[in-house]
Amino acid sequence: MSVTIDDVKHVARLARLGVSESRAAELVGELNRILDHMSILEKVKTEGVAEAAGVGASGMPLRVDSGPPVPLARPLGDFAPSLRDGLILVPRLASHENAGASADDDVADDA
Repeated sequence: MSVTIDDVKHVARLARLGVSESRAAELVGELNRILDHMSILEKVKTEGVAEAAGVGASGMPLRVDSGPPVPLARPLGDFAPSLRDGLILVPRLASHENAGASADDDVADDA
């Protein structure tokens, strides 16, 4: 399997990334080199080799959060003009707007 320029452009569009033609061509080369390397690694015989010890399925042990939350020097409303349920609301970027569509519509269109 190899990556094409159309694949790169499609993923860039889904991720809403601006990728120039020259950068898209570079990405095709980089991604195909990664896939070539993975195909080489697939050929390594690993039967009978113990798996590497590490974090594993249980995840990294985390410390318990402790202490009170750090208070803000000013009210949250001073940082952003719009708040809802304690969250800062930000406008969509103009490059992400699709006339009359919601974010849910964008996801459905890309599926």
